[in-house]
Amino acid sequence: MTLTSHAPSVALSTAVNRLTADDDLFLKLHSLYGNALVNQLAWRFDEPLGRDLLDRFHAQLAQGFLARRVQTTRVPFARPYWVPAPESLPLGWDVVPVADDEILDWYFAQSRVDFDPEAGLVWRLSAAPTTTGGTLVSLVTSHVASDGGAVLFAVGDALARLVRDEEPDRSASSGGLVGSAPPNTLSANLSDAGAQLRAVVKGLRAAFAARAVTEPESTPRPATPPLPLPEQWSPADIVVQLDLDQWNAVATTHSGTTNGLLIALGAGLLGRSGRVGDTADIRVDIPHSMRTTNDPRANATTGLPISVRYNSTDRIDLGAVRTAVKRAATAYRDPATTPALQHLQPLQMILPRFVLHHFARTAKAPECLCTNLGETAKGVATIGDHHAAAVLMRPVVCTGDPAMFRRVEVGVNLSFSTDGHTVTLAVTAADPDRFPTRTTLRTLLTAEFDSWGLTPHFW
Repeated sequence: MTLTSHAPSVALSTAVNRLTADDDLFLKLHSLYGNALVNQLAWRFDEPLGRDLLDRFHAQLAQGFLARRVQTTRVPFARPYWVPAPESLPLGWDVVPVADDEILDWYFAQSRVDFDPEAGLVWRLSAAPTTTGGTLVSLVTSHVASDGGAVLFAVGDALARLVRDEEPDRSASSGGLVGSAPPNTLSANLSDAGAQLRAVVKGLRAAFAARAVTEPESTPRPATPPLPLPEQWSPADIVVQLDLDQWNAVATTHSGTTNGLLIALGAGLLGRSGRVGDTADIRVDIPHSMRTTNDPRANATTGLPISVRYNSTDRIDLGAVRTAVKRAATAYRDPATTPALQHLQPLQMILPRFVLHHFARTAKAPECLCTNLGETAKGVATIGDHHAAAVLMRPVVCTGDPAMFRRVEVGVNLSFSTDGHTVTLAVTAADPDRFPTRTTLRTLLTAEFDSWGLTPHFW
């Protein structure tokens, strides 16, 4: 499923903007794991960008949709809400040029940020020159305050205002959607608390009615002797570019779609690694944007889980993938066929943090996550008068204890975007014993590309 962004209009709302269930979950996970998972929008330019241009871009972002902080409430069961952030992390400006073989490491290093959602420190813009005369730019964001669609929305608005040479202005930009405190805070919070309790009752009834609805299950991680790794290990990551016409031709030849080929590559990569056995059913999670025009939500994405059969002697069946995606999308549009856990989100929001922490410690990460951003990167590819040679967007899994990655059974993550001509694919593999190094990941990924007749160009 393709994530989409929507350009802001002029008249923007300043209503109270309460945290959604997803915002709340990411906030609680942040309190437990810190910045273990962040999103990154990254640009690669062949020419130099001036400090002044990036300062002006930063100033627009600081008054825009990303510039928000969590305002907590004292009323039990009332949801926190978003208000404008009074400050932001400064522009990171590296002066030491980055060599071609250091680019991925530089991007990864930018993800190591100490975010603070309650202070509004939830994004960081940074840049560095390259040894070949170009410029690298990175925007890292906390998942508490923005999903991929929110980032593209905020950046698209900031860049448009930059081109029009408009002064940073929260009320006239996408920042007007962030929200404000209610005029009568106590009364509004009491009203919201009551609404939340009613939502919990409704959710419990819906969950009971949908108790027989099931989702595809993840394949248990095989118990194998752990590899000897450092106490702090960074997941293997790769960025690769491919020709879009070739990609689509391969998908069509095998009765599939652009999105289906992405899913097949992810499942095939996981299978080649030995993470799952032959003829295993792999659960693939597909983010699907629910964002609408002038949507104030920080997170407005749902996940569609499907089951993909892996066979070591043949390619993934793209026709079966297409059917599975359609079936999942149809099921999630009907509350009667939506899994019970989805209906329990209001209950999740009112549970004490220590209860959520217990569940979080036993929760499992997706074994295969495939995000199709489509051509949305085209709208954010130009900063000022400079058009990027490549744009990528990806989640970044930060450095951690290998035992933690084994415990949550995290697998592979693929993010697809295109400018209409070239595919940029960001791949992260966080199973420490199947993908211990970037070289291992590249070898397995190359074999998977070869099996489909795709020609990769690795960064």
